[in-house]
Amino acid sequence: MTVKIKICGMKFPDNISEIASLQPDFMGFIFYEKSPRNFEDDIPNLPKAIKKVGVFVNASLEEIQEKVKQYELDFIQIHGDESPEFCHLLQQNKFKVIKAFSVYNLFNFNTLNKYYNYCDCFLFDTKGTNYGGNGLTFDWSVLENYNLDKPYFLSGGIGVENIEEIISFLKKDHSKNCIAIDCNSKLELSPGLKSTEKTKQLINAFKK
Repeated sequence: MTVKIKICGMKFPDNISEIASLQPDFMGFIFYEKSPRNFEDDIPNLPKAIKKVGVFVNASLEEIQEKVKQYELDFIQIHGDESPEFCHLLQQNKFKVIKAFSVYNLFNFNTLNKYYNYCDCFLFDTKGTNYGGNGLTFDWSVLENYNLDKPYFLSGGIGVENIEEIISFLKKDHSKNCIAIDCNSKLELSPGLKSTEKTKQLINAFKK
């Protein structure tokens, strides 16, 4: 299984080091004050193979620039109502951009066309009350309607409980552009604190 793993919503330095030892491909840090996983600490030294993703919601360019410099972020994930023009601005600043979209059964994938040239990847999360971390899974069959060749991260309620469903999904034609699965709340003991045991089980399932 070649799909990559992103563990998002990391918050506590000791826990970050524990999860990093399991060698996920990406670790996500949320810079959004309204989130219970808002990150305000120092990131421990991570192996270079682990890419650091900063998650922002309707943040200013200046705020993003500041966090990229402070934490040496590898990717910017924008999870709010950011415009294609803002994505373009981030790319002009040499940032790698992941644009998140909240997906539901009647989601119109044509809305992605205007973002196509200004993002490195999309991220498909479940439409819910919050901008992320809702712990809900959307009906992945709607991705049959996704006809762009832009790679994407699959997010929303992913944990050890649905490993078999993910493996089954990844065998389908409409998963061909899914390059990573994004896991957050389903691996938690409390907001921001990831279970090492659950995370290890999930990573091992896809690193065979």
